[in-house]
Amino acid sequence: LLGPRYARTTDRRPAAATLKSKVFNFLERPVGWTCFIYHFSVFMVVLCCLILSVLTTFDAYSRRVHEALFFLEVCLVIFFGAEYCARVWSAGCCSKYLGFIGRLRFARKPISLIELIRQCFITDFMFRGVRFLQILRMLHIDRQGGSWKLLGSVVFIHRQELITTLYIGFLGLIFSSYFVYLAEKDHKTVDGRRAFRSYADALWWGVITMTTIGYGDVVPQTWLGRTVASCFSIFAISFFALPAGILGSGFALKVQQKQRQKHFNRQIPAAATLIQCIWRCHAVLSKQRVEKKCSCDSRSEYADADYEAEENSNSSHQKISLVSELTEAHRNAIRAICKVKYFVARRKFQQARKPYDVRDVMEQYSHGYLNTMVRIKELQRRLDYSLGKPYPQQEGSRRVSSATVFSRLTRVETQLSFFRFDEKRLMSDK
Repeated sequence: LLGPRYARTTDRRPAAATLKSKVFNFLERPVGWTCFIYHFSVFMVVLCCLILSVLTTFDAYSRRVHEALFFLEVCLVIFFGAEYCARVWSAGCCSKYLGFIGRLRFARKPISLIELIRQCFITDFMFRGVRFLQILRMLHIDRQGGSWKLLGSVVFIHRQELITTLYIGFLGLIFSSYFVYLAEKDHKTVDGRRAFRSYADALWWGVITMTTIGYGDVVPQTWLGRTVASCFSIFAISFFALPAGILGSGFALKVQQKQRQKHFNRQIPAAATLIQCIWRCHAVLSKQRVEKKCSCDSRSEYADADYEAEENSNSSHQKISLVSELTEAHRNAIRAICKVKYFVARRKFQQARKPYDVRDVMEQYSHGYLNTMVRIKELQRRLDYSLGKPYPQQEGSRRVSSATVFSRLTRVETQLSFFRFDEKRLMSDK
């Protein structure tokens, strides 16, 4: 608005803000091969460190691997510490993380807190109880928590089915364990001990059996206990296996829904472009707009005659008059360009609406086949009707006189013969 002299100065952005946004997008929103190679390399280094930490639990390799692991962990702590500082510094490019309070809000995120705890305790070999924090490095791969969000959404959508199956499976576990305990509590083995000494042992047996693990440390010994266990196992195992199928189908439906949403989002720009082109064609080709323009031009001519001095001083009115002075060739060129843009936009919109799934393709093919068959039958009926072939009518309908070409010609000839007969009779009367 202020002119080209001020446009250059206002479009400039600070170099620090641009660098912050690049670093933040590279670390928090990885896109492209460069980001993929970086994060994959970090994942491989973390995996190697985890393998070395596993080797330290073997006595034969503990002394050899201990020094290498210590050196590697020190390097990783320095690297991840620098990366953590870069993440906190670059978070200022987002509006919700601006300033000191915004940086604290970014540092309070669960994944940021895990990284901070990991940096504080990961190299302390004196505290063997916190060595499990090395596993927290694997959470570095999925910082945005996309997999956890997907799992949570699937569980939330199918919460009713999961609650029902888990509730019925839990009831089956309790009842089966109780009845097996009643059948086996008084039975003793050869060495004089009881396999089911308490109800807790029966619950342990029920969990291991219903989840199809089957350690075999506790098994029913009597025929009554085996009968009860077999009957309840057939019923309860099916309900314990249902959540896996529910979650699997939920993941498949969620992925399909995301694909459909992506396909629908591709149609929005094409539809918007098509609507714009249709409106422009309507504005160019509308007769009412031309009539209004002519009336406005006629009014402007009278206004020019009355206020010629004022319009000469106003530059904006001069520009409008120049725009209105378009030749017919220019107008035809504008109309042709608008039509070409409309046809191109319509073609792109039709291509964007093409189905992406095999099921959609089959459904569209079946609908197209049915429409084609209906049109062919209608065309055949009209052709037979025109040629004079009898068309089968429905039962119970009245017989209607045929209106084919042959019948019409026959009626015309009959009328002509009547006219000739009447003409001859009139001539004879005279």
